[in-house]
Amino acid sequence: MKKRASPSICSVNLFLLLYLFCGSAIAQTASPSFSTAAPNTLQIAGTGTTPNMLNSSSSSGDTTQPAEYPDAPQPAQTSASSTDPVGEGQQTKRILGIFPNFRAVSANVHLPPQTLKDKFVTATHDSFDYSSILLPAAVAGINQATNSTPEFHQGAAGYGRYFWHTFVDQTSENYMVEFIVPTITHEDTRYYTLGSGGFVKRAGYSLSRVLITRNDAGHDTLNISEIVGAGAAAGISNFYYPQSQRNFSNTASRWSTNVGIDAGTFLLHEFWPDINRKFFHGKDY
Repeated sequence: MKKRASPSICSVNLFLLLYLFCGSAIAQTASPSFSTAAPNTLQIAGTGTTPNMLNSSSSSGDTTQPAEYPDAPQPAQTSASSTDPVGEGQQTKRILGIFPNFRAVSANVHLPPQTLKDKFVTATHDSFDYSSILLPAAVAGINQATNSTPEFHQGAAGYGRYFWHTFVDQTSENYMVEFIVPTITHEDTRYYTLGSGGFVKRAGYSLSRVLITRNDAGHDTLNISEIVGAGAAAGISNFYYPQSQRNFSNTASRWSTNVGIDAGTFLLHEFWPDINRKFFHGKDY
């Protein structure tokens, strides 16, 4: 009997492509953004203004306030200096104006704890946004091409079976990981952008969010929502997949696919501001 391992292999391939693309983007944007001048040394010709005076006036103008909800627009940065790292890691509400980016929090932004409503809304956004059909459509096409579930057959009807199963997989995983489990464990489901450091450091940080997250008190904790939630969603899928697919190997494959897609999503969240700045000139989607 054919084992349903292809979705995991495909998720690994997608993850590697994201990793290489993000690395290319940050490598091209990191080098020109640094200056040899000290950030606190400012010279204005023909004036008696001192660095201390400038520092005191600029520090008093920081009025950044946290957003109330995770899908609210991120607060604008107030720094006027091109060498100030505060402006890095600025997230947009959507990626390329299409894909939801509501859970990504800009670097150096602190938000209040998520409410029950916040967690439900973010899970619903990710499940039923107008772009939510794109990932299931792509995964369904890959699964059909590899004949991962022979009972679904080929052709348009077969693709329809692959698609609705994949869509339900995604929706179930979103609600388990972003709403049900984190409500029980009091975990924060948002992705907090690191935004500074080298590519390896930031990539390692983003991938570690699969295992580490914040709780509602703002402290790091084991990401039970991801580990248990993705596994629970894979277990639930056995109720609507054919009998031949309801074994440990196939269930584990669906679980690893869920986690792999989320890891790739965290990686994209981290480097999207760099990609946006390099290739799209910081467009505010």
